[in-house]
Amino acid sequence: MTQALVIHAPHDLRVEQREVPALGPGEVRVRVEAGGICGSDLHYYHHGGFGAVRIKHPMILGHEIAGHVAEVASDVVDLAVGNVVAVNPGLACMHCVQCLAGRANHCTDMRFYGSAMRDPHIDGAFRQDLVCHARQCVKATHKSPAELALSEPFAVALHAVCRAGSLMGKRLLVTGAGPIGTLVAVAARLNGARDVIVTDILSEPLAIARKAGADRTINSRETPEALSALGRSVDVLIECSGNEQALRGALDLMAPCGTIVQLGLGDDVTLPQSRIVTGELSWVGSFRFREEFALAVDLIDSGKADLSALVTQRFALSDAGKAFDLASNRREAMKVLLEF
Repeated sequence: MTQALVIHAPHDLRVEQREVPALGPGEVRVRVEAGGICGSDLHYYHHGGFGAVRIKHPMILGHEIAGHVAEVASDVVDLAVGNVVAVNPGLACMHCVQCLAGRANHCTDMRFYGSAMRDPHIDGAFRQDLVCHARQCVKATHKSPAELALSEPFAVALHAVCRAGSLMGKRLLVTGAGPIGTLVAVAARLNGARDVIVTDILSEPLAIARKAGADRTINSRETPEALSALGRSVDVLIECSGNEQALRGALDLMAPCGTIVQLGLGDDVTLPQSRIVTGELSWVGSFRFREEFALAVDLIDSGKADLSALVTQRFALSDAGKAFDLASNRREAMKVLLEF
């Protein structure tokens, strides 16, 4: 048996005992040591889901995890007991049209940890022992599981930067200084952006974004004139807030032929078609990640990406309720980790 964090209904979060399945071919058992609370976890916690996705039965939460390999199946040759690994929470089928085209993030039979999009739901990884496929594990040799637990959200940021195209020498604006927006700033610096600007309406997350590596931060509520002073000089916008006002305001800052990457998820929005047409702006979406997960692990493990500024609090699994409540307060928390 193993302890797992199970959501039953909004604000009904329980630590429960669950069976640990026997290993099948190609599988390993990971002793989970650290897990990051994601925005989607918070949506399940506060609202029971998001959009049309709703919890229909109890589900284990969590998908940002890392730990040690505790057991391997006899046919697994690339992993050994004791290896430190980050676990890719998405298990693509690898044989559908999208997978064969190199777009595994759009797999038509994706099994993603802690997701109620399917029924029965796909249980998540907030549990002490996780049996997963060996191909989901990426080894690390230098960093701790707590540091590697940020691999999944960092992969999301790296994929968004990839969707933007070359950033070499460009000015990039990030709207929304949450964990993803801050990680996008880090990824953009690693990809050659000349000037990385992060905006938000709260000063506390902006301070962390500056510490993590943003060149400049702007509180768009307190100093909107600093934002408008940019003129139309932004080459790339990566929108991470999902807020229509943030997107609409940033459109006026885009240089001709600029690129907008929509990463934040929100409600339907209205856009000025004339601004997009006359500015020849490109607007693209970014969803999850592909090969960027392994890259994220390597960048963290090698020390090329220092994400330590993002982790603001850590809680034991037994205090998960307190952890989720704090993670919901953007003034007091950026990335909250659970320790298993």
